[in-house]
Amino acid sequence: MAKYKSHLLVCGGTGCMASESDSIADSLKAELAKNGLENEVQVILTGCFGFCEKGPIVKVLPDNTFYTEVKTADAAEIVAEHLIKGRKVDRLLYTDPTNKEHVSDSKHMGFYQKQIRIALRNCGVVDPENIDEYIAREGYQALGMVFEMGAETAIDVLKKSGLRGRGGGGFPTGLKWEFALKNKADQKYVICNADEGDPGAFMDRSILEGDPHSVIEAMIINGFCIGSDKGLVYIRAEYPLAIKRLITALNQAREYGLLGKDILGSGFDFDIEIRYGAGAFVCGEETALIQSMQGDRGEPTVKPPFPAEKGYLDKPSNVNNVETYANVPVIFLKGHEWFSSIGTEKSKGTKVFALAGKINNVGLIEVPMGITLREIIYEIGGGIKDGKKFKAVQTGGPSGGCLTEKHLDTKIDYDNLLASGSMMGSGGMIVLDEDDCIVSVAKFYLEFTVEESCGKCSPCRIGNKRLHELLGRITEGKGTMEDLDRLRNLGEVIKDTSLCGLGQTSPNPVLSTIDNFYDEYVEHVKDHKCRAGQCKSLMQHVIDQEACIGCTACVRVCPVNAISGERKKPHFIDSSICINCGACVEKCKFSAINVI
Repeated sequence: MAKYKSHLLVCGGTGCMASESDSIADSLKAELAKNGLENEVQVILTGCFGFCEKGPIVKVLPDNTFYTEVKTADAAEIVAEHLIKGRKVDRLLYTDPTNKEHVSDSKHMGFYQKQIRIALRNCGVVDPENIDEYIAREGYQALGMVFEMGAETAIDVLKKSGLRGRGGGGFPTGLKWEFALKNKADQKYVICNADEGDPGAFMDRSILEGDPHSVIEAMIINGFCIGSDKGLVYIRAEYPLAIKRLITALNQAREYGLLGKDILGSGFDFDIEIRYGAGAFVCGEETALIQSMQGDRGEPTVKPPFPAEKGYLDKPSNVNNVETYANVPVIFLKGHEWFSSIGTEKSKGTKVFALAGKINNVGLIEVPMGITLREIIYEIGGGIKDGKKFKAVQTGGPSGGCLTEKHLDTKIDYDNLLASGSMMGSGGMIVLDEDDCIVSVAKFYLEFTVEESCGKCSPCRIGNKRLHELLGRITEGKGTMEDLDRLRNLGEVIKDTSLCGLGQTSPNPVLSTIDNFYDEYVEHVKDHKCRAGQCKSLMQHVIDQEACIGCTACVRVCPVNAISGERKKPHFIDSSICINCGACVEKCKFSAINVI
């Protein structure tokens, strides 16, 4: 095996691949060959580094130089300057926004300093399509340890670790496995839920793209612990890169005797198949997922019985999501004491979040439970874009709620988020600023839920539709104070009477925003104003008579002829005709048109 003096790690996650990071890797290889360095420097296309805002990323080892926003044309300069002359390419280094200084080592970047990478430990480090690299980082050692300790002892270790499901429900993982173990049957199933559907969420996708073997190893461990020889990965078909790398990893594991018959000479048989989902949000709920895998309509079923009793093909089944599985091997390698020492009393370990929205550092982060929202937004996230004022952060996706400035010092864990009117969910975290209309945000999430409801139960199918209609009336300036009461009452009824978690949590964006931004709802209803200027029906364009010089530029672009006036004299906008398209504002060079 060749020994290389240096390695160039190129981000190979979906986001960076969309910016041609694969071409960057090819160009780096070509430049190395041109300079006779192909046997000294290895280029590796890895998984996601997490710092999506600054991608594509190239990291140089062993000095850990971190190049950001790299383009294919930069390959020659990186090789010539850094690898041949030993000089860093300053223009590609990360610039600290606080002091404007270049930072070459990612360890000194605010984005990474408070992160603890457990589920993401190999993402951006190993070649996800090379099993040898996973094995070199203690891969499949946890599986051997579990074979030696036995199923019941292994489950006990998992229970003591305090690991809870990372898919949103937060149920204790070890307890879930124990239930599946105790239910006797001739066949059991291990299921991996890779069907994340929250808008803006890409945690599970990134793990499968960057470290598929950690999930495979955990599923084998799960199978051994509950007495199953069959694993199923339910993954949305919209994840082509994750699917490709997962298939490659499965084939390599079979070649190495880590899947199939008599794994590691233990006498235990286990293999994994892939099942594809069509992107239905409701299929993230475990019983709906199982129905879909069976070829039935993806609808949740009444619980009990739970999947551990009667799951896939009516056999005992254990369902965990990708992130939950990614934590499992490390718990056995480092011990349950180590894992449980991270986090809070009832929420152990770390959580992966997809940090997005009006934030400077958009990306994938993994933080210890108990970290505050303030630390995430202002230290890891680098604060609000363009110096705007923070307004709220939506956690938990469409099922979560909006948390405000008063919640910034809340320690993030399952219980604290629920107590604050939101939830952990699968890990979406979208930051809002002063330019966001909170009523429109609630309407957006509810529109998503209405679209994704399976329609099986009336509270979710009809109730959410009525909620959405009420919000529509409010954003159009047609709402009443009685409508605000109806929103609250209907939301509570939907929470209490819906069949599954989708319906039970769907009113959260509405209820949390009414609680925290009631005055903004009242403004929409009573004053017919949207302070953020996002609700077009409540906007009014007016021309400042003193600033207008009568150039007629606005008249020429108005699509509905709502602007009138003589040339070189102030003009007027007829609000009864104006459609608030904003074309006149963009065209006016004298800032004479205002939105009120």
